[in-house]
Amino acid sequence: MTVFKYTGLIVGCLIVVSCQQPKKQVIWQSYSGDPIIEQKVDSVLSLMTLDEKIGQMNQYSGNFASTGAVSDNQSGEYLKRGMIGSTFNVFGADHLRMLQEQNLKYSRLKIPMLFAADVIHGLETTFPIPLAEACSWDLELMEETARAAAEEATASGVAWNFAPMIDIARDPRWGRVMEGAGEDVFLASAVARARVRGFQGISDYRDLSKPNTMMACAKHFVGYGAAQAGRDYHSVDVSERSLYDTYFPPFEAAIDEGVTSFMTAFNDLNGVPCTANNYLYKDILREAWGFKGMVVTDYTAIMELMHHGFARDLKHGAQLSLDAGIDMDMISEAFVTHLKELVEEGKVSEKQIDVAVSRILEMKFLLGLFDDPYRYFDAERQKQVVMSEANQSLARQAAQQSIVLLKNEGKLLPLSTDQALKVALIGPFVDERASLNGEWAIKGNRSRSVTLREGLEAKYKGTGVQFTYAKGTDLPLLDRSTMKASKDNQPDERGFAEAIKVAKASDIILVAMGENFHWSGEAACRTDITLPGNQRELLKALKQTGKPVVLVLFNGRPLDLSWEAENLDAIVEAWYPGLMAGHAVADVLSGAVCPSAKLVMTFPRNVGQIPIYYNAKNTGRPFDAKAPSDYKSSYIDVDNTPLFPFGHGLSYTTFEYTNIMLNAESFEQGEAITLKADIVNSGDYDGTEIVQLYIRDRVASITRPVKELKDFRKVALRKGETKTIEFTIDEALLSFRDRNLNWTTEPGEFDIWLGTSSNDESNHFVISFN
Repeated sequence: MTVFKYTGLIVGCLIVVSCQQPKKQVIWQSYSGDPIIEQKVDSVLSLMTLDEKIGQMNQYSGNFASTGAVSDNQSGEYLKRGMIGSTFNVFGADHLRMLQEQNLKYSRLKIPMLFAADVIHGLETTFPIPLAEACSWDLELMEETARAAAEEATASGVAWNFAPMIDIARDPRWGRVMEGAGEDVFLASAVARARVRGFQGISDYRDLSKPNTMMACAKHFVGYGAAQAGRDYHSVDVSERSLYDTYFPPFEAAIDEGVTSFMTAFNDLNGVPCTANNYLYKDILREAWGFKGMVVTDYTAIMELMHHGFARDLKHGAQLSLDAGIDMDMISEAFVTHLKELVEEGKVSEKQIDVAVSRILEMKFLLGLFDDPYRYFDAERQKQVVMSEANQSLARQAAQQSIVLLKNEGKLLPLSTDQALKVALIGPFVDERASLNGEWAIKGNRSRSVTLREGLEAKYKGTGVQFTYAKGTDLPLLDRSTMKASKDNQPDERGFAEAIKVAKASDIILVAMGENFHWSGEAACRTDITLPGNQRELLKALKQTGKPVVLVLFNGRPLDLSWEAENLDAIVEAWYPGLMAGHAVADVLSGAVCPSAKLVMTFPRNVGQIPIYYNAKNTGRPFDAKAPSDYKSSYIDVDNTPLFPFGHGLSYTTFEYTNIMLNAESFEQGEAITLKADIVNSGDYDGTEIVQLYIRDRVASITRPVKELKDFRKVALRKGETKTIEFTIDEALLSFRDRNLNWTTEPGEFDIWLGTSSNDESNHFVISFN
């Protein structure tokens, strides 16, 4: 079937029906606000049978036509009846063209299928995991990598991305922290905006008609990052205030940026599973926030309502989910199996179904699929775009900007290419390749990722730096069938002797350690967040050699590095850097790139401190380390303070904050205060500083956090250069939600800090709002 014939059939139907039905027949709110699109949606809807409508609400994983012929499994049977609206986890322009042909062959009205995927941090060009990339605090860079991911995905046939994940996460035991932007509401909201812009297109976000734009999906709504005990899918019980102050804002920001879709969370929220939560999807998402896009469940989430003990059976789950405002069912087959029967029994109305289907059809119109159902299947563009040199270069840049220098005692780093050094390369991540992309590297070829040794050898080729190698120990693996540490791969100490021998013959020991990539991500939760296996034991043995030790970490979550921070000379947090891992880490270790990244999640001293985050509230008995006394809010076995705080990150150069000036010390409603400062690069390297502005409301009708990030500037400075930065402090920056959850600003005094991290209190001021 050609595009011309397809387009002619649909357009003809639309013209006839639109003439017959000039008025809108379905009560639904259009995302685009385009009356022509609305009329087209209503026209197609009026031609559809109830079965065809319900089919549009059905989503499958794409295994029903893997070789060109429709399989005889359940999904294949629904395809033959024209009852699959969307498919995910299938890739490739030619393959998806074939699947679309299959769909159009059986669809009576030739309604195109929508193809989706979890393109979390790149398609084939794998960028750093989102948690790492957020540590760059570079919103333009994050938008650019999202745009590059969208270019590759759309060229490969994918028009709907199940990203960004914007759950606030404050518990590093939870494996999915690697997918988000960390613990802070302000920064995570800004990151959500940037990634939505990148995925959906940098220009007008409501114009999805270009073949390189795609739908973004804000997930998971809501509270998923607050799962009890850091255990995936577990219950979430948080106050309404916590929802408004902490967990809602990134989703509101995504809506403000025009996100087209939402995904439900797996967890129950305060006793009601999110996938059947009327409060979330009707009261908040639709009514309060005016969201007009579509909502899809997460994988089998409707089916899971039975396990929650909230639905009697799948049929009941279908009813509850539709009543809550869910538009599309991922995998559970609840809608496609039971909605027609529920309509016949009068338990749901066809009008409810019409509303959901209208939202789905509108997205297909906005994506241009009704004009050309094959527009995203461009094999030539796929060859040009996927893994392009430009994207690989961007991946290297993103990785460079994501690497956090946690410790650098005695300026041990960088290891200059001008030095004559013998460097011992030790540890399981020296040659590790498969883990460098991290989890959710959806189509990233793990065999192509650049290892640390490859990056170092390329960087130091022809210099006086010589490398010797000993693995020392293995990474413990994960048995994916049980999601437990594999009993067949418990590292032993047989490699320690060789590692110590190599270390003793060196000037510096460079140790590469971390987590196998399966140890973080969905369902990969840990109660012990120290280095897995016997890696710490190897570090202790290497420490005994008396040689300086640099630890480079590859992991997907904050770790308990209490021993490492106290005993090692330098620690570099590389996270999972993606495709160009080895080159990017070598760029930083050599000083070719001066590290500038700052943490977006707090590193605890041990799991007993969890949850720990910088913007907590004070207690009636706050602990003061300068004046300790009994019966204060503290631990008896460890400090209150984190190991590494939010916003922490070192540089090879030094920065001075000078000439810090407020143009006033108080202001009134409608006014603002300007804060200016000169940032001086006083060190020996060109570098970039992330200047952070924190505010605290001293006294309010609702207790306020000890400090909150309110703004930041990322300032690139050549050696010896000075730049002036400026912040505006207005009423909005001081506002909060009152007892009735309405925004207010109360008169009073406010602490202002301008610093290098959340624990930097060197530049402190007090202002008044009258």
